[in-house]
Amino acid sequence: MQKPSYRSPITRDRYDAVLFDLDGVVTDTASIHAACWKQMFDEYLQERSTRTGETFRSFDPGADYRLHVDGKPRFDGVRDFLNSRGIDLPEGSQHDPPEAETVGGLGNRKNRLVTRAIEEKGVYAYQGSVQFIHALRGLGCKVAVVSSSENCEAVLKAAKVDGLFEARIDGVTVEEQHLAGKPAPDTFLMAARLLGVEPSRAVIVEDALSGIEAGLAGKFGLVIGVARRDNAEELRRHGAHLVVNDLGELVDGA
Repeated sequence: MQKPSYRSPITRDRYDAVLFDLDGVVTDTASIHAACWKQMFDEYLQERSTRTGETFRSFDPGADYRLHVDGKPRFDGVRDFLNSRGIDLPEGSQHDPPEAETVGGLGNRKNRLVTRAIEEKGVYAYQGSVQFIHALRGLGCKVAVVSSSENCEAVLKAAKVDGLFEARIDGVTVEEQHLAGKPAPDTFLMAARLLGVEPSRAVIVEDALSGIEAGLAGKFGLVIGVARRDNAEELRRHGAHLVVNDLGELVDGA
C-alpha cells in the first residue's frame, strides 16, 4: 500500500514528538464516555430528587460533558460536575463500591458502565488519525498517547492500535504517580519526559477543552484541536493553535 503523503505543519526541523489524547482523537470512545456519564448522573440525580425533593435537572451530554468532565480523570469529573450543581458529597476512595454515594462510588459506577459498553459494542480507531500517526512515524517523530482513562490500554487493544505508540500515560499512571489530571499539564509533561523531548519541541492533539488548556499550560510548541462535535470555534477560543474536523485533513490522500 502506498504511504500517504504528508502536508501537516508538523515538520522534523520544528518538532520531535506528538502527544495524542485517546477518546475522540484516536478512537471513537468519546461518545461512549459521554453516554455513560449521562446515564450515571441522570440515575443518581433522579434518585436524589425522589429522596430529597430537589428539582431534577438532567446531565447535558453537550455542555455538561465538555465543561465539567471531558478529558479529566473520572473522579475529578464527578467532583467538578457535582460542584456545578451545588452538590457536596464525601470523597470516599477509589475503592468504593459503585453503590456508594461518594465521589469514588459515582466514579466507579460510571467506569462500570464504560467497561460494559466497550465489551458489548467494541471500539474503532478513526482512520484519519491512524494515517496521520503513520505519517508522523514515517517522518521520524515520536508518538505517545496521553489519556485520563484507566481503560486506555484496553481501548487501544480493542481498536488494534496499541502498537502505534512509543509511550502511554493514562489514568493508571495518574494514580500511581500522583499526577494532577487535565487541565493541569502534568500528564503531557511526563509523556514528553518519557520520550526525551522538550515541551517546546512537542505537539499536543486534543478534542477536550481541558486538554487544550493543559497543552497551553505546559508551553507545548503546537496545540491542535480536533472538532468532532462541531465545536471548532470553542476550541479556538480556548487557545488551540490549529483546529481540524479530522486528522485525515493533514494527510494527502486520506
